Amino acid sequence: MESAISSDTPDQTVIGVVSDTHGLLRPEALKHLNEVDRIVHAGDIGAPNVLEKLRKLAPVDAVRGNNDKGTWAEAIPETLFLEIRGHRIHVLHDLNQIDLSPAAAGMSAIISGHSHKPLVEEREGVLFINPGSIGPRRFRLPISLAKLYITATAVRAEIIELKLPG
Repeated sequence: MESAISSDTPDQTVIGVVSDTHGLLRPEALKHLNEVDRIVHAGDIGAPNVLEKLRKLAPVDAVRGNNDKGTWAEAIPETLFLEIRGHRIHVLHDLNQIDLSPAAAGMSAIISGHSHKPLVEEREGVLFINPGSIGPRRFRLPISLAKLYITATAVRAEIIELKLPG
């Protein structure tokens, strides 16, 4: 896991990456998202108020997860393609549903959720990020989010495991 980089560097964009909130937005997560430039939610949001709370911190890009049902979720896309500082980023909930070759498509990063397992891994020059889950604990997996640091020349990420009371 990489050390944190301050978001006050003018030539860097810091993205808070979350997934699998399932309606629960922990105060411990909000502390880490308080000073990011943008937030990406990789699905299984759980309730519209989660996105409303996140939008109070920064602009939010979100995809719909397999558990996001109902009229509130219908307007949320299943996938997103973002371009930040010249880097192409593909966002989807379940990595198993990717329908392109990230390297061939010129992607710098792929953001996904679904598994609740935090991951930062480079494959064929593409950074794969799964922030884990900041929602209800699943099995013995950690409660975590990610931060993505983007400059004109690089995309880097770190997993932040939340320290919960008790």
